[in-house]
Order: sequence, then structure tokens, then C-alpha cells
Amino acid sequence: MPFLFLTMPKRNRTYPTCLNNSLDRFIIIQNHMSTNHSNFFTTLHLVIHGRVQGVFFRDSMRHEAQRLGIRGWVRNTAEGTVEAMVQSEQSAVDKIVQWAQRGPQQAQVDKVEVEVGSGTYKQFEILY
Repeated sequence: MPFLFLTMPKRNRTYPTCLNNSLDRFIIIQNHMSTNHSNFFTTLHLVIHGRVQGVFFRDSMRHEAQRLGIRGWVRNTAEGTVEAMVQSEQSAVDKIVQWAQRGPQQAQVDKVEVEVGSGTYKQFEILY
């Protein structure tokens, strides 16, 4: 059963642990865990806003995802955002979401939209 979070930043409410320190840059729409081979995996869809194209965001995210053992993909959008689907154990997904808040050194992230993701992935790749 999914947990629905409709939140506004900086309100006096309880949020998932990974979000407490930097809630002002998050819009959490929904969090979901799905079962795969008796392990729990979280699949999230991210849309990262700000100065995130032309700053090696996709390649840096691929490196970070591979380091954390995350599967999925990342791509640029026509709207100037970066979109990603990330799938792994909850702790690894929390870490990549935190990483997406700041991105690589050259990026300036304004906000990250997070919602339920879908699919099954074998590796993390850049889509064009």
C-alpha cells in the first residue's frame, strides 16, 4: 500500500528522515515500495529543476547511482529539467535523492519533484 505525502515545505509536520534537513527543496508527491524477489525495493521518479543541463548532471548521477548500486535511468527533458527513475533498497534511494538536491559542483538545483516510479531495471543508464 503506497504512502501518500502531500506536503508543503517548512511546515510543522513529520517527514521521512532523509527529508528533514532540506525540505525546502523537495516536493514529495508519493512514496512507494514494491516487492521484488522477496526483497523490498523502492522505485522513484525524480524531476530535478534548476541549472541542471550542460553541467554534467546526467553523467555525475550515473556515477553516483552505480556507486550506490541503484538501477534505472536519467535523461534531459525539453523543458530544461533532468528526469530520472531510480530503483534500489530504500537507504540507497534516499541517498540518491539527497544527492539530486545538490547535483554535481556546476549545478544549481532549485527543487526536486519525487513521485512513485515504475518498471524493473538491470543497470543505471543515461537515456538520450
